[in-house]
Amino acid sequence: MLVFLLGTITLNGYTAFWQSRFDVAVYFDPQAISPSGAEDPAALSAGDYQALVRAALIEQVPAASRRDDKRALMELVSSAAAYTLRDMVMDDPKLVGSRQMVSLLASDNTDQFVKGHIARATVEGERTISDRQIGWIDDLRASGVLKSHFSLDVLTQPNSRQPEQAGMWGALIGSIFTMLVTLALSVPIGVAAAVYLEEFAAKTRWTDLIEVNINNLAAVPSIVFGLLGLSMFLNFFGMPRSSALIGGVVLALMTLPTIIIAARAALKSVPPSIREAALGIGASPLQVVLHHVLPLAAPGILTGTILGLARALGETAPLLLIGMVAFVVDVPHTVTDPSTVLPVQIFMWSGAPERGWIERTSAAIMLLLAFLIIMNAVAVFLRRRFERRW
Repeated sequence: MLVFLLGTITLNGYTAFWQSRFDVAVYFDPQAISPSGAEDPAALSAGDYQALVRAALIEQVPAASRRDDKRALMELVSSAAAYTLRDMVMDDPKLVGSRQMVSLLASDNTDQFVKGHIARATVEGERTISDRQIGWIDDLRASGVLKSHFSLDVLTQPNSRQPEQAGMWGALIGSIFTMLVTLALSVPIGVAAAVYLEEFAAKTRWTDLIEVNINNLAAVPSIVFGLLGLSMFLNFFGMPRSSALIGGVVLALMTLPTIIIAARAALKSVPPSIREAALGIGASPLQVVLHHVLPLAAPGILTGTILGLARALGETAPLLLIGMVAFVVDVPHTVTDPSTVLPVQIFMWSGAPERGWIERTSAAIMLLLAFLIIMNAVAVFLRRRFERRW
Protein backbone atom coordinates (compact mmCIF):
# COMPACT_ATOMS: atom_id res chain seq x y z
CA MET A 1 0.00 0.00 0.00
CA LEU A 2 2.89 2.36 0.71
CA VAL A 3 4.39 1.67 -2.73
CA PHE A 4 0.97 2.21 -4.33
CA LEU A 5 0.53 5.51 -2.46
CA LEU A 6 3.97 6.85 -3.34
CA GLY A 7 3.66 5.65 -6.93
CA THR A 8 0.30 7.38 -7.41
CA ILE A 9 1.58 10.66 -5.95
CA THR A 10 4.70 10.53 -8.10
CA LEU A 11 2.80 9.79 -11.31
CA ASN A 12 0.44 12.69 -10.65
CA GLY A 13 3.13 15.11 -9.49
CA TYR A 14 6.21 14.72 -11.67
CA THR A 15 4.51 16.45 -14.62
CA ALA A 16 4.39 19.66 -12.55
CA PHE A 17 8.09 20.04 -13.33
CA TRP A 18 7.32 20.30 -17.05
CA GLN A 19 5.63 23.41 -18.39
CA SER A 20 4.15 24.08 -21.84
CA ARG A 21 5.29 27.32 -23.46
CA PHE A 22 4.81 29.18 -26.74
CA ASP A 23 8.14 30.23 -28.30
CA VAL A 24 7.02 33.12 -30.52
CA ALA A 25 8.45 36.28 -32.05
CA VAL A 26 6.87 39.30 -30.36
CA TYR A 27 6.91 42.77 -31.91
CA PHE A 28 7.02 45.36 -29.14
CA ASP A 29 4.74 47.81 -30.93
CA PRO A 30 5.33 51.37 -29.66
CA GLN A 31 1.68 52.28 -30.37
CA ALA A 32 0.46 49.52 -28.04
CA ILE A 33 3.03 50.12 -25.32
CA SER A 34 3.09 53.93 -25.17
CA PRO A 35 0.94 55.71 -27.81
CA SER A 36 2.05 59.12 -26.50
CA GLY A 37 5.70 58.24 -26.95
CA ALA A 38 6.48 58.75 -23.26
CA GLU A 39 9.28 56.56 -21.90
CA ASP A 40 8.72 57.04 -18.19
CA PRO A 41 8.07 53.86 -16.13
CA ALA A 42 4.42 54.75 -15.44
CA ALA A 43 3.61 55.02 -19.16
CA LEU A 44 5.49 51.83 -20.04
CA SER A 45 3.77 49.91 -17.26
CA ALA A 46 0.29 50.95 -18.49
CA GLY A 47 0.82 49.63 -22.03
CA ASP A 48 -1.51 47.15 -23.75
CA TYR A 49 0.75 44.11 -23.58
CA GLN A 50 -2.20 41.80 -24.08
CA ALA A 51 -2.40 43.17 -27.65
CA LEU A 52 1.25 42.21 -28.22
CA VAL A 53 0.50 38.64 -27.12
CA ARG A 54 -2.56 38.49 -29.36
CA ALA A 55 -0.65 39.76 -32.39
CA ALA A 56 2.17 37.26 -31.86
CA LEU A 57 -0.29 34.33 -31.67
CA ILE A 58 -2.28 35.46 -34.71
CA GLU A 59 0.95 35.49 -36.71
CA GLN A 60 1.27 31.80 -35.91
CA VAL A 61 -2.45 31.04 -36.50
CA PRO A 62 -3.58 33.31 -39.37
CA ALA A 63 -6.89 31.42 -39.65
CA ALA A 64 -8.04 32.96 -36.35
CA SER A 65 -9.46 36.08 -37.97
CA ARG A 66 -12.88 36.40 -36.35
CA ARG A 67 -13.41 37.93 -32.93
CA ASP A 68 -14.49 34.66 -31.30
CA ASP A 69 -11.49 32.92 -32.90
CA LYS A 70 -9.12 35.48 -31.40
CA ARG A 71 -10.78 35.08 -28.01
CA ALA A 72 -10.45 31.30 -28.20
CA LEU A 73 -6.83 31.63 -29.33
CA MET A 74 -5.99 33.87 -26.37
CA GLU A 75 -7.39 31.21 -24.02
CA LEU A 76 -4.46 29.00 -25.00
CA VAL A 77 -1.94 31.32 -23.33
CA SER A 78 -1.70 32.16 -19.63
CA SER A 79 -2.66 35.56 -18.28
CA ALA A 80 0.95 35.80 -17.08
CA ALA A 81 2.15 36.23 -20.68
CA ALA A 82 1.26 39.93 -20.78
CA TYR A 83 3.06 40.53 -17.46
CA THR A 84 6.12 38.75 -18.84
CA LEU A 85 6.30 41.24 -21.72
CA ARG A 86 5.68 44.17 -19.39
CA ASP A 87 8.52 43.10 -17.09
CA MET A 88 10.84 42.75 -20.09
CA VAL A 89 10.08 46.31 -21.20
CA MET A 90 10.40 47.70 -17.69
CA ASP A 91 13.83 46.07 -17.36
CA ASP A 92 14.98 47.22 -20.80
CA PRO A 93 12.96 50.06 -22.43
CA LYS A 94 15.11 49.76 -25.55
CA LEU A 95 13.04 46.70 -26.51
CA VAL A 96 10.23 49.02 -27.66
CA GLY A 97 10.09 48.92 -31.44
CA SER A 98 12.06 45.67 -31.75
CA ARG A 99 11.10 42.07 -32.42
CA GLN A 100 12.26 39.47 -29.91
CA MET A 101 11.82 35.73 -29.42
CA VAL A 102 9.89 35.24 -26.18
CA SER A 103 8.74 32.13 -24.33
CA LEU A 104 5.15 32.67 -23.19
CA LEU A 105 3.52 30.47 -20.55
CA ALA A 106 0.63 28.32 -21.79
CA SER A 107 -2.69 28.25 -19.98
CA ASP A 108 -3.65 25.43 -17.65
CA ASN A 109 -6.06 23.86 -20.18
CA THR A 110 -3.39 23.88 -22.91
CA ASP A 111 -0.77 22.47 -20.55
CA GLN A 112 -3.05 19.69 -19.29
CA PHE A 113 -4.02 18.71 -22.85
CA VAL A 114 -0.39 18.58 -23.98
CA LYS A 115 0.44 16.35 -20.99
CA GLY A 116 -2.43 14.02 -21.83
CA HIS A 117 -4.52 14.76 -18.75
CA ILE A 118 -7.39 15.99 -20.94
CA ALA A 119 -8.43 13.18 -23.26
CA ARG A 120 -8.87 14.02 -26.92
CA ALA A 121 -11.57 11.37 -27.27
CA THR A 122 -13.82 13.05 -24.69
CA VAL A 123 -16.96 14.68 -26.06
CA GLU A 124 -16.31 18.37 -26.74
CA GLY A 125 -19.00 19.56 -24.35
CA GLU A 126 -17.48 17.56 -21.49
CA ARG A 127 -13.94 18.99 -21.64
CA THR A 128 -12.53 22.45 -21.03
CA ILE A 129 -10.95 22.80 -24.46
CA SER A 130 -12.72 22.87 -27.84
CA ASP A 131 -11.99 20.92 -30.99
CA ARG A 132 -10.97 24.14 -32.71
CA GLN A 133 -8.41 24.87 -29.99
CA ILE A 134 -7.12 21.28 -30.18
CA GLY A 135 -6.52 21.76 -33.89
CA TRP A 136 -4.52 24.93 -33.24
CA ILE A 137 -2.50 23.16 -30.53
CA ASP A 138 -1.67 20.31 -32.90
CA ASP A 139 -0.51 22.77 -35.58
CA LEU A 140 1.58 24.79 -33.11
CA ARG A 141 3.21 21.64 -31.73
CA ALA A 142 3.97 20.39 -35.23
CA SER A 143 5.63 23.71 -36.14
CA GLY A 144 7.71 23.72 -32.95
CA VAL A 145 6.05 26.81 -31.50
CA LEU A 146 4.43 24.98 -28.57
CA LYS A 147 6.93 22.94 -26.54
CA SER A 148 7.22 21.41 -23.09
CA HIS A 149 10.15 22.75 -21.06
CA PHE A 150 11.60 21.45 -17.81
CA SER A 151 10.76 24.04 -15.16
CA LEU A 152 11.27 24.53 -11.43
CA ASP A 153 8.61 27.25 -11.24
CA VAL A 154 6.46 25.01 -9.05
CA LEU A 155 9.23 25.28 -6.44
CA THR A 156 10.53 28.81 -6.99
CA GLN A 157 7.35 30.83 -7.64
CA PRO A 158 4.90 32.19 -5.04
CA ASN A 159 1.29 31.09 -4.87
CA SER A 160 -1.27 32.16 -7.46
CA ARG A 161 -4.96 31.75 -8.31
CA GLN A 162 -3.96 30.26 -11.68
CA PRO A 163 -2.57 26.70 -11.48
CA GLU A 164 -0.01 27.16 -14.26
CA GLN A 165 1.49 30.12 -12.36
CA ALA A 166 1.29 28.73 -8.82
CA GLY A 167 4.39 27.72 -6.88
CA MET A 168 5.19 26.71 -3.32
CA TRP A 169 8.16 28.99 -2.59
CA GLY A 170 6.18 31.11 -0.11
CA ALA A 171 4.90 28.02 1.71
CA LEU A 172 8.41 26.56 1.79
CA ILE A 173 9.87 29.71 3.36
CA GLY A 174 6.93 29.85 5.78
CA SER A 175 7.59 26.24 6.81
CA ILE A 176 11.26 27.02 7.43
CA PHE A 177 10.44 30.07 9.58
CA THR A 178 7.80 28.12 11.51
CA MET A 179 10.20 25.24 12.18
CA LEU A 180 12.90 27.66 13.35
CA VAL A 181 10.51 29.20 15.88
CA THR A 182 9.39 25.74 16.98
CA LEU A 183 12.98 24.59 17.37
CA ALA A 184 14.04 27.70 19.30
CA LEU A 185 11.19 27.31 21.80
CA SER A 186 10.64 23.57 22.19
CA VAL A 187 14.21 22.23 22.44
CA PRO A 188 15.61 24.41 25.30
CA ILE A 189 12.38 24.21 27.31
CA GLY A 190 11.87 20.50 26.63
CA VAL A 191 15.44 19.47 27.50
CA ALA A 192 15.48 21.69 30.61
CA ALA A 193 12.18 20.19 31.80
CA ALA A 194 13.44 16.66 31.19
CA VAL A 195 16.69 17.33 33.07
CA TYR A 196 14.81 18.82 36.02
CA LEU A 197 12.27 16.00 36.25
CA GLU A 198 14.82 13.23 35.79
CA GLU A 199 17.84 14.55 37.69
CA PHE A 200 16.76 17.12 40.28
CA ALA A 201 13.02 16.93 41.07
CA ALA A 202 12.01 15.06 44.21
CA LYS A 203 9.48 12.28 43.77
CA THR A 204 6.39 13.95 45.19
CA ARG A 205 2.73 14.06 44.29
CA TRP A 206 3.39 17.33 42.47
CA THR A 207 6.01 15.82 40.16
CA ASP A 208 3.84 12.74 39.65
CA LEU A 209 1.00 15.03 38.55
CA ILE A 210 3.35 16.85 36.14
CA GLU A 211 4.53 13.55 34.63
CA VAL A 212 0.96 12.32 34.15
CA ASN A 213 -0.03 15.58 32.43
CA ILE A 214 3.01 15.46 30.13
CA ASN A 215 2.07 11.95 29.04
CA ASN A 216 -1.54 13.02 28.52
CA LEU A 217 -0.53 16.08 26.48
CA ALA A 218 1.46 13.84 24.13
CA ALA A 219 -1.82 12.09 23.23
CA VAL A 220 -3.99 15.21 22.88
CA PRO A 221 -5.30 15.76 19.31
CA SER A 222 -3.36 18.49 17.54
CA ILE A 223 -6.46 20.55 16.82
CA VAL A 224 -6.79 21.20 20.56
CA PHE A 225 -3.47 23.04 20.47
CA GLY A 226 -4.89 25.11 17.61
CA LEU A 227 -7.86 26.09 19.80
CA LEU A 228 -5.42 27.02 22.56
CA GLY A 229 -3.44 29.22 20.17
CA LEU A 230 -6.64 30.85 18.89
CA SER A 231 -8.01 31.66 22.34
CA MET A 232 -4.80 32.65 24.11
CA PHE A 233 -2.13 33.84 21.69
CA LEU A 234 -4.44 35.51 19.16
CA ASN A 235 -7.45 36.71 21.15
CA PHE A 236 -5.74 37.38 24.50
CA PHE A 237 -2.11 38.28 23.68
CA GLY A 238 -2.85 39.75 20.24
CA MET A 239 -0.03 38.02 18.36
CA PRO A 240 0.06 38.49 14.54
CA ARG A 241 -2.44 36.23 12.82
CA SER A 242 -1.34 33.88 10.05
CA SER A 243 2.35 34.34 10.84
CA ALA A 244 5.22 31.91 11.33
CA LEU A 245 5.61 33.26 14.88
CA ILE A 246 2.18 32.15 16.09
CA GLY A 247 2.44 28.93 14.09
CA GLY A 248 5.82 28.13 15.63
CA VAL A 249 4.55 28.80 19.17
CA VAL A 250 1.55 26.50 18.71
CA LEU A 251 3.67 23.73 17.18
CA ALA A 252 6.24 24.16 19.96
CA LEU A 253 3.55 23.50 22.57
CA MET A 254 2.44 20.45 20.63
CA THR A 255 6.03 19.16 20.28
CA LEU A 256 7.12 19.78 23.88
CA PRO A 257 5.64 16.57 25.39
CA THR A 258 7.32 14.43 22.71
CA ILE A 259 10.72 16.06 23.31
CA ILE A 260 10.41 15.84 27.10
CA ILE A 261 9.50 12.14 27.01
CA ALA A 262 12.31 11.32 24.54
CA ALA A 263 14.85 13.36 26.53
CA ARG A 264 13.86 11.70 29.80
CA ALA A 265 14.22 8.28 28.23
CA ALA A 266 17.68 9.22 26.94
CA LEU A 267 18.75 10.54 30.36
CA LYS A 268 17.41 7.45 32.09
CA SER A 269 19.46 5.22 29.79
CA VAL A 270 22.74 6.65 31.14
CA PRO A 271 24.01 4.19 33.80
CA PRO A 272 23.94 5.40 37.44
CA SER A 273 27.62 4.46 37.72
CA ILE A 274 28.50 7.47 35.51
CA ARG A 275 26.83 9.80 37.98
CA GLU A 276 28.34 8.07 41.00
CA ALA A 277 31.86 8.19 39.55
CA ALA A 278 31.55 11.90 38.77
CA LEU A 279 30.23 12.66 42.24
CA GLY A 280 33.01 10.54 43.73
CA ILE A 281 35.73 12.73 42.25
CA GLY A 282 34.14 15.91 43.59
CA ALA A 283 31.82 17.09 40.80
CA SER A 284 28.68 18.96 41.80
CA PRO A 285 25.26 17.61 40.75
CA LEU A 286 25.03 20.34 38.07
CA GLN A 287 28.49 19.47 36.75
CA VAL A 288 27.53 15.80 36.64
CA VAL A 289 24.55 16.61 34.45
CA LEU A 290 26.23 19.15 32.16
CA HIS A 291 29.61 17.44 31.72
CA HIS A 292 28.71 13.76 31.78
CA VAL A 293 25.02 12.85 31.61
CA LEU A 294 23.85 15.29 28.93
CA PRO A 295 26.70 14.56 26.46
CA LEU A 296 26.04 10.81 26.77
CA ALA A 297 22.29 11.30 26.36
CA ALA A 298 22.63 13.80 23.49
CA PRO A 299 22.12 11.26 20.64
CA GLY A 300 18.81 10.10 22.11
CA ILE A 301 17.69 13.67 22.82
CA LEU A 302 18.61 14.74 19.28
CA THR A 303 16.75 11.80 17.77
CA GLY A 304 13.60 12.57 19.77
CA THR A 305 13.85 16.23 18.81
CA ILE A 306 14.09 15.46 15.09
CA LEU A 307 11.13 13.07 15.25
CA GLY A 308 9.08 15.67 17.13
CA LEU A 309 9.90 18.36 14.57
CA ALA A 310 9.07 15.95 11.74
CA ARG A 311 5.63 15.46 13.26
CA ALA A 312 5.20 19.22 13.61
CA LEU A 313 6.24 19.78 9.98
CA GLY A 314 3.33 17.67 8.75
CA GLU A 315 0.65 19.21 10.97
CA THR A 316 -2.25 21.08 9.42
CA ALA A 317 -5.20 21.18 11.83
CA PRO A 318 -3.76 23.53 14.49
CA LEU A 319 -2.51 25.96 11.84
CA LEU A 320 -5.92 26.21 10.19
CA LEU A 321 -7.41 27.61 13.39
CA ILE A 322 -4.82 30.39 13.74
CA GLY A 323 -5.36 31.77 10.23
CA MET A 324 -2.49 30.22 8.28
CA VAL A 325 -5.03 29.00 5.72
CA ALA A 326 -5.21 32.51 4.22
CA PHE A 327 -4.22 33.01 0.59
CA VAL A 328 -0.74 34.58 0.78
CA VAL A 329 1.00 35.66 -2.43
CA ASP A 330 4.02 37.50 -1.03
CA VAL A 331 6.96 35.50 0.25
CA PRO A 332 7.48 36.14 4.00
CA HIS A 333 10.70 37.85 5.03
CA THR A 334 10.32 37.72 8.83
CA VAL A 335 8.51 35.48 11.30
CA THR A 336 5.80 38.12 11.79
CA ASP A 337 4.86 38.40 8.09
CA PRO A 338 1.68 36.65 6.88
CA SER A 339 2.63 33.19 5.67
CA THR A 340 1.48 29.64 5.17
CA VAL A 341 3.18 26.24 5.35
CA LEU A 342 3.44 23.25 3.05
CA PRO A 343 0.70 21.08 4.66
CA VAL A 344 -1.78 23.97 4.58
CA GLN A 345 -0.77 24.76 0.97
CA ILE A 346 -1.52 21.15 0.06
CA PHE A 347 -4.88 21.41 1.82
CA MET A 348 -5.79 24.58 -0.10
CA TRP A 349 -4.66 23.27 -3.50
CA SER A 350 -6.44 19.94 -3.08
CA GLY A 351 -9.81 21.68 -2.87
CA ALA A 352 -9.40 23.71 -6.10
CA PRO A 353 -11.47 22.52 -9.09
CA GLU A 354 -9.04 22.86 -12.02
CA ARG A 355 -7.19 19.76 -13.21
CA GLY A 356 -3.83 21.52 -12.95
CA TRP A 357 -4.11 21.71 -9.16
CA ILE A 358 -3.88 17.91 -8.94
CA GLU A 359 -0.29 17.83 -10.18
CA ARG A 360 0.55 20.92 -8.09
CA THR A 361 -0.83 19.21 -4.98
CA SER A 362 1.03 15.99 -5.75
CA ALA A 363 4.30 17.88 -6.30
CA ALA A 364 3.90 19.62 -2.92
CA ILE A 365 3.22 16.26 -1.27
CA MET A 366 6.38 14.87 -2.89
CA LEU A 367 8.41 17.75 -1.44
CA LEU A 368 6.87 17.37 2.02
CA LEU A 369 7.47 13.61 2.02
CA ALA A 370 11.07 14.21 0.94
CA PHE A 371 11.62 16.49 3.95
CA LEU A 372 10.03 13.97 6.31
CA ILE A 373 12.06 11.07 4.89
CA ILE A 374 15.27 13.08 5.20
CA MET A 375 14.52 14.08 8.79
CA ASN A 376 13.68 10.50 9.80
CA ALA A 377 16.77 9.19 8.00
CA VAL A 378 18.95 11.71 9.85
CA ALA A 379 17.40 10.60 13.16
CA VAL A 380 18.11 6.93 12.38
CA PHE A 381 21.67 7.73 11.30
CA LEU A 382 22.44 9.75 14.41
CA ARG A 383 20.98 7.07 16.67
CA ARG A 384 23.05 4.34 15.06
CA ARG A 385 26.19 6.45 14.78
CA PHE A 386 26.37 7.81 18.32
CA GLU A 387 24.24 5.45 20.37
CA ARG A 388 26.08 3.66 23.17
CA ARG A 389 25.06 0.34 24.64
CA TRP A 390 25.80 -0.07 28.29
